[in-house]
This record gives sequence, C-alpha cells and structure tokens, in this order.
Amino acid sequence: MRSFYTNIPKLDEISSLSFLDILLIIVSSAGLLHGVLFAVYLCFFKKKKTLPNLLLGLILIFMAFRIGKSVMMNFGDGLEPVFIYAGLAILLLIGPLLRWYVMGLTRASFKLPKNYGLELAPFVFTFIMSFFMTQGSLQNERWSIIVFGSALIFIYLHFAFYIFMAWRMVKSVSNNYKKAVQTKSQKAILDWLNLLIIGFVLIWISYVLNIVDDEVPYIIGPIVYSTAIYFLSFKAFQLKVTDIEGAVFKVEDDNTELFDKITQLIVDEKRYLESDLSLASVSELVGKSTQKTSSVINQYAKRNFNDFINYYRVREAKKMLSKVENEKFTISSIAFDTGFSSLSSFNSAFKKFEGTTPSSLRKK
Repeated sequence: MRSFYTNIPKLDEISSLSFLDILLIIVSSAGLLHGVLFAVYLCFFKKKKTLPNLLLGLILIFMAFRIGKSVMMNFGDGLEPVFIYAGLAILLLIGPLLRWYVMGLTRASFKLPKNYGLELAPFVFTFIMSFFMTQGSLQNERWSIIVFGSALIFIYLHFAFYIFMAWRMVKSVSNNYKKAVQTKSQKAILDWLNLLIIGFVLIWISYVLNIVDDEVPYIIGPIVYSTAIYFLSFKAFQLKVTDIEGAVFKVEDDNTELFDKITQLIVDEKRYLESDLSLASVSELVGKSTQKTSSVINQYAKRNFNDFINYYRVREAKKMLSKVENEKFTISSIAFDTGFSSLSSFNSAFKKFEGTTPSSLRKK
C-alpha cells in the first residue's frame, strides 16, 4: 500500500502547475460544479420534490466534497489531515444514501429504514475522529500508516459493500419485473440505476487502483467522476427519472392482482367454455374498462383476448379428443362443448395452437 505521506504535499513545497495540470483542474472542477448545480436543482428548484430526488441531491453534494478533496490533495500544498480524513469519511455516508436511493426508486411506499441511524454510525464515528487528526499526531510514520491504512481499507470495502447491495436490489427488481412486462417508467428506472451503479463502480476502481499502484495518478478519480456525472446527468434527463418514483412499481402490483383475478374467472372457473364470453363481460366482472382488461391480458398472457380464451378452449378440446370414451362424440359437438361458436373457428384455433387439425389428432 502506498505510504500516507506520498499523497500529502509538504507545507514548504511550492506548486508548479503545468498546462496539463491546469487543464485537469478545469475538467475536474467543471465536473464538481456540474454535480453541485444538479444537486441544487433537485433539492430546491425541481417542482416535484420527492425523497429519492433529495437523496440523489445529497449523494451529488457529498461526492463533490469527496472529489474536491482529491483535487486539492493532488494539486494543493499541505492539505490538513482533518480535511483528508473527513473526505474519506464521506464515503461511509454515500454508501447508505445510495442504498436508500435505490430503495426509493424501486419501492412503492418508501420511507427511510427504522435502523438508518445504525447505518450512519461508521460515518459519524470516522468523521468525529477526523478532527483529532493533525500534522503533529502523524509524526510517527509507522503509527500513521497503520491508522490510515486500516481506515482506508475499511472505508473502501464498506463503500464496495453498499454498491454491491444496491446492485443486488436492482437485480432482484429486474428479475421480478421481466423486460417483456415492464412499463416504460419501470424500464427507465432500472436502466438508470444500472448506469448509476456502473458509474460508482468505475469511480471506486479508479481510487483503489491509485492506492495499490503508484503508476495510476490520483487525479484519475476526479476525472472519472467528472466524466460520469456529465453522462449520468444527461441520461437522467433523457430517461426523465427525476419525474419518476417507486410508485410506478405499485401500478405493476395492481396489474398483477388484476391478471390473477381475470385468470381465476376465466381459467379456474372455466368460463372459457361459455360461447358468449366476451371482453366486455369479463371487464364488467372484474370492474375494469375493456381497455384496461385487454391491456393486462396482452401484457401478461402475451396474447390478445380471443387467443387467450381460445388457448384454454383448445386445451380442453384436446383432452376430450384424446379420451377413448369420447370417440362417440363428433368433432363438431366437442367444438361447441368447449365454447366455440363454429366448426371453422375451432379448426383454425386448434391448428394455430396444436399445429395439427382435430381430426388428425383423433386418428393418432
């Protein structure tokens, strides 16, 4: 691990900034300013003020502080240890905020966890301890390396753990809401969260590489952050995620319940055997409009209403045709018994779902 002193410019050093240094400062500072302005917009000027937007604003503000510390540490002279440790402690705060933000965008009725104070305890402890870190307290190089190294390992592992937790939550929601049945808003949220987590992973990797390899410049972290914040803010507005919250997943829950109710009426109660069953009658039974009923069937059954009904009718007819005791019944009578209004419609539906005709199946 790199020595603690290799990252802290001495008080008597005089900065000599090249054109490249100045360019890097401008790029990094522009990214920080952009992130702060985005946070201010979310917290104060956004008309729709939601808890997820507030959490994202806090993440951006604290990330700006953390990255700002890196810029000053790379180009400044004699940065105080208290400022360095406070900047590192911020990562212990950003982790929980990221987890809560993901929860806020993927849960219908999100409130901060009751034990949120416990998640903030590592940050509070480390932040308070940072005020006891002075240049004088770090004169013992062995002691400073042990303290700084241990804190560094814990902080970055803690941050990695929360990034992993956030990814697990997004993956779990993605598994529960398959792409084929996702609404536009749900897809936007999941796409956005995946991009956000990738951004945090890249930032984490850039800093860890600097710790383990002297050849990786410390300024890489701020550069990666600046690039990520420009891209992510663009995607946030493109996907309109600041106008969406976890309530969009409650709509999906309602649709699931409605489809279960439709399935119970049509399949479990075998109403598909009724020849006069229609979309209008089913909609009336479930208390929804025909448009809503049709949309939910299309979304979950991947078929329109007629195909949805005919699928179960054909399945029932196939059972009847396969039984020896039903050989005395004509194909026409079986067609009418299973809800079809004509033999032609029965033959057409049967071939569509079974790939053969009723008479061919009976012969086999």
